[in-house]
Parts: sequence; structure tokens; C-alpha cells
Amino acid sequence: MKEQSVIHSTFVIERSYPAKPERVFAAFADPAKKRRWFAEGDHHELEHHELDFRVGGKERVRLRLGEDTPLKGVACTNDISYLDIVRNRRVVTASTMSIAEKCISASLATFEFLPTGTGTDLIFTHQGAFFEGADGPEMREEGWRGLLNKLTEEFAG
Repeated sequence: MKEQSVIHSTFVIERSYPAKPERVFAAFADPAKKRRWFAEGDHHELEHHELDFRVGGKERVRLRLGEDTPLKGVACTNDISYLDIVRNRRVVTASTMSIAEKCISASLATFEFLPTGTGTDLIFTHQGAFFEGADGPEMREEGWRGLLNKLTEEFAG
């Protein structure tokens, strides 16, 4: 039998933030806030970020991987479509990720914002199909853990 050409994976990450659901939701909806925690970073150069946050809207992130990565200088692009948005409660997206113009994965992501006595619990569910030569489910989960940790900075101070 040939090597499997697609790896399917689902993972769930839960985080608690010391901010009301309205503030956590705004970190997804506001282009400047989303850019800070989602697109900017120390291990790449951000070339482009655009966000049209509405059902049917698109988000695009294009970056060049940094010197400290195995693929230094290579372009990485995330194309995201917004499928469902319920203000302060839920965001559902579909996306593809490409490296050097080759699509390496397709994903469905659900972000749920649950009010608590001290802020918001976020439940993030990622369902992905990873193609030949893809970064794989473990690396994607690690990447999302880092992004959701970085989101914490939006609520500091």
C-alpha cells in the first residue's frame, strides 16, 4: 500500500482569559488587535495582513519565515474564510496554509467564548487535513498553543 497522502487530525485547546467575552471576541474582530497576536511574531517577517471580519469575509496572512527556522526566507500564506460568527460567542473559519505556494493543509476551526466569573473560557477546536510534506498535526497544535498564549498579552494591564 502506498504512503498515506492525507493525515486527518482533530485537537482541542482550552484557555481562560481575564477579560469579558466582548474583549476576547474583539481580539478576533479588530484588525489591529488580530494582527498583533495572530500575524506578528519574532520568527518571521510579516509581509501582508488583511481582515474582513464578517460571515463570508476573508483574512489573509503572508509572511517570510525567519533566519532561525529550517525554511528561512520561504513564503508562508494563510487564507481564511469566515463561515459563522455569533458576536461574543463563536467564530468558525475554514482555511488553507501554503508554503512556497504549495498548499500543505486545509482546516476547519471553531472558537467558542464562554463567560465565567473571572473572564472568558475559550474552547478552540481544530479539524485539519495535512497533505504530503505538511507540517503535521503536532506542529500545528504547538503553533496554535503559542498563538493562544500570545493572545493573553491583549488583556494585560
